[in-house]
Amino acid sequence: MKLILRWGVLALAIWIATATLPGITVVGGFWAYLWVALLLSLINTFIGSLLKLLTLPVLLLSFGLFSIVINAAMLALTSRWSTHLNVDSFWHALLGSIVISAISWLLNSITSKRAQF
Repeated sequence: MKLILRWGVLALAIWIATATLPGITVVGGFWAYLWVALLLSLINTFIGSLLKLLTLPVLLLSFGLFSIVINAAMLALTSRWSTHLNVDSFWHALLGSIVISAISWLLNSITSKRAQF
């Protein structure tokens, strides 16, 4: 149940990013957002984790800020592998990854606190 809730939160964060940022679009309706969220989470789980492990010295030297660049690269890779997501440039992916990460963190913290009570 928690996994499905986090998947929905990620889809909502992607929707908010596409609504606020001009360089990121999702072609399709509700199911397209869920598909993009699923693909992004799978890419982040496998490839993103490996990249973070390989770039651990850079992550430590930048106090974790390099993870934003890795998240942007994962968003651009998701755009490349999905026909539903279009990201215009790396800078749009960078802004999109910041927005998606911030909104996902906020919504996940809200939903996890509600689940505790």
